[in-house]
Amino acid sequence: MTNGGGTGAMAPLRLVQVGLGGWGRDWIKIARAEPRVETVAFVDANPESLRLAQERGAPEDRCFASLEEALSTTQADAVLITTGANAHVPVALAALAAGLPVLVEKPFAPTALEARQVVRAAQARNLPLMVSQNYRFHPAPRLAAQLVREGRLGEVGYVEVDFRRNSPRQVAEPTAHNLLPHPLLLDMAIHQFDLMRFVLGREPVSIDCHAFNPPWSPFRDPASAVATVEFEGGLIVSYRGSWVSSGPVTPWAGEWRMDLSGGEVRWTSRNDPPPDRVQVRPLSKRARSLPLPAVPHLDRAGALAAFVDAVRAGTEPESSGRENLPSLALALAAVRSAGEGRAVPLAEFLGPDDLR
Repeated sequence: MTNGGGTGAMAPLRLVQVGLGGWGRDWIKIARAEPRVETVAFVDANPESLRLAQERGAPEDRCFASLEEALSTTQADAVLITTGANAHVPVALAALAAGLPVLVEKPFAPTALEARQVVRAAQARNLPLMVSQNYRFHPAPRLAAQLVREGRLGEVGYVEVDFRRNSPRQVAEPTAHNLLPHPLLLDMAIHQFDLMRFVLGREPVSIDCHAFNPPWSPFRDPASAVATVEFEGGLIVSYRGSWVSSGPVTPWAGEWRMDLSGGEVRWTSRNDPPPDRVQVRPLSKRARSLPLPAVPHLDRAGALAAFVDAVRAGTEPESSGRENLPSLALALAAVRSAGEGRAVPLAEFLGPDDLR
């Protein structure tokens, strides 16, 4: 296990970033702001992406067309994967084979079988594998999870989650976002699915999902969905989401209403720009807002900080590949449910060992 640089425990973690599209280029500033990280190589097969990355501050002599070239030229301690989703698995396997811990964007694999393959590769080499579920690293979900865990308002009985965004309806030609496979369920709802598991502290059992495109949608695949998720203990979560809603825009994490035996909790997170909010209303009492906990590193910066901590300590990170399997499986099960018109048990994607 790396000690974070080879010359001492406090040396910066030498990071290779693979994938320099629009989201990947935005990651450059995230890594630059983390003092415990030094990005020693930037990788993309597309010369134009490398050129644009250099405009964002990536030194030309640290830019490479392949991971293999980067690793043969530089000394690295870990790999950050910010490619398109289809490249996550091969890059992760190559990085792990080189003995390097991996932080990868979500969804970290296109299938549960491939995800399990990556998890096993990391376990076989005793290397940290973390999925950047960045929505966890905000005050509201942290506090909501604490409220549930401590039982301050009793037992959770029902949860409603609403996500609404209004993407441009008239486009001259489809954008890359418009052409994503299942842009809501795989690219966005996986955030809310992961938050469900994180906040409730339970695992999903089944999902019944209906996905569709309103007549005005510019998306190729369904951009809206309604779903009922059953969790352990019979807890039901109702999810409604859309990229093309005409309603008021929600924060990125959605609007949450949690019904408990002793009252109600409402919360929102990842707003732009107002801060997170958590409100509780005990039975027969007025609603009141709770003070939010301090979260020193927000969003992707939080994911990166947690990854550095895990690499330095040699421990399993929060939202490790193993821990993230049920979140990915829930998104994949939603797609299958929508396509086949039936409720899908998570057991079709997860084995009994995947939840341990």
